[in-house]
Amino acid sequence: MGLIKIIGILGGVASGKSLVAEQFRHLGAKVLDADQVGHEVLREPEVIQAACERWGDAVLAEDGQIDRTKVAKIVFAPSPVGTEDLAFLEQLTHPRIGARLEQLFERTRQNGDTEVVILDAPVMLKSGWDRFCDHILFIEAPRNLRRQRARERGWNDADFAARESAQESLETKRAAADHVIDNSGSIDATRQQVESFWRSLD
Repeated sequence: MGLIKIIGILGGVASGKSLVAEQFRHLGAKVLDADQVGHEVLREPEVIQAACERWGDAVLAEDGQIDRTKVAKIVFAPSPVGTEDLAFLEQLTHPRIGARLEQLFERTRQNGDTEVVILDAPVMLKSGWDRFCDHILFIEAPRNLRRQRARERGWNDADFAARESAQESLETKRAAADHVIDNSGSIDATRQQVESFWRSLD
């Protein structure tokens, strides 16, 4: 069973973390998306029950699963209640997501099909998942560019601000990283930085 290196990716909202992760995938890394694992956790019966006890059946979709859009409107509401609801959701889901990530890391080690795992997790520091990582990359992009990208995703400025305020500050994220990738230019320029970092792992 070989060793693997786990690389965490941090950055502001719409900084290009997924783009960088995809570039690492093309180089042979396995990418684990903590948001996707979070979606799976929201399907666990215990989580659904706890959410309904907190917010009622109104947060369920027609199929009985949690409607993430409805929950997002609650936990990202710009009010003290929204802050409390977000803390509740994080306490409910983060330990479960962390446990699943550990299982995925172990499975990857056993399979031996890659030596590098990329962890894309916006709330990595808040959840403590940075403890899994051998390296942490910070994806740099100016706020006006990130806001433009968020609009292209269909978010309004209030959505952008709410998501940003729910995460650690950019300064905190940058300070936790041991490498910075500038994603304010072309995709090719970003790819060259990713490839340079990849070569440094040897």
